[in-house]
Amino acid sequence: MRPQPTRLLPAIIVGSLVFAACGSDDDASSDDASESTEAATDDTTATDDSAPATAADDAASSGAECTDTIEDGVLTIATGEPAFFPWVIDDDPTTGEGFESAVAYAVADEMGYADDSVVWVRTTFDAAIQPGAKDFDVNLQQFSITDERRETIDMSLPYFTSNQAIVALEGSAAEGATSIADLKDVKFGAQAGTTSLDFINDVIQPTQETFVYDDNVGAKAALEANQIDAAVFDLPTALFVSAVEIDGSSVIGQFPADSGGTTDQFGFVLEKDSPLTSCVDAALQSLTDDGSLDALTQEWLSDNTGAPVISE
Repeated sequence: MRPQPTRLLPAIIVGSLVFAACGSDDDASSDDASESTEAATDDTTATDDSAPATAADDAASSGAECTDTIEDGVLTIATGEPAFFPWVIDDDPTTGEGFESAVAYAVADEMGYADDSVVWVRTTFDAAIQPGAKDFDVNLQQFSITDERRETIDMSLPYFTSNQAIVALEGSAAEGATSIADLKDVKFGAQAGTTSLDFINDVIQPTQETFVYDDNVGAKAALEANQIDAAVFDLPTALFVSAVEIDGSSVIGQFPADSGGTTDQFGFVLEKDSPLTSCVDAALQSLTDDGSLDALTQEWLSDNTGAPVISE
């Protein structure tokens, strides 16, 4: 069983399937016995009604089979090689530390799989989205949900909606900004033809002309050389750039998911027509409805990255 994380991992209540006992139809039963049977049936019904529903219950009610995994009794979850902060901490998804690791265990729990019934494997990003049989039940490593991908694989409901974020070096003019108004005089850079560039020009609307680069390599080089104050990327890219690629940089802010119409949604990847897809969807819906998914997002993608949300 994986170690229990010491930071926030919201408690997720998982109910068991409760089977009601059948009452007797014996005509010879006495009135007292009938009353006793009715009372027992009433008690059983009350117990059933009070049991919290799980994602497995919801999926089962729609005809889905949440136990149809590639290995009996085990849910095999895949992630990247390596897996990076803040999605997985220290490249070890088994700890439940990191946003995607925590979400994976929460979904597994909702589906009825305890921690010690979860097995992790590694895949490349490209191999995971290719058509054909899979060596995993579910895979999560920041896969954007697209109609094109859904033609050859199943994709779940979104577990994360990403927008734009700002990366800057320590001492940048963008540092400490809490609103778009605070960013008006910042010298920005971004890759041509991206939603990040559109976000700068259409939403932030800085007073200085935006520096435009052929690719993200150029934008990162300009930032590292202090030719610009800050660069804008989608949040996953921004987190990777600050954690892995540019020493001394940080994600100083992220924008609300509904800001500027430039969102990107991540979903689990499953084999095409997987019987588990509806189970994963039911689990994610449950985690969304009870606030657990929001809590995990706050814990791992805001609090731990030092990336506060910048208001409009």
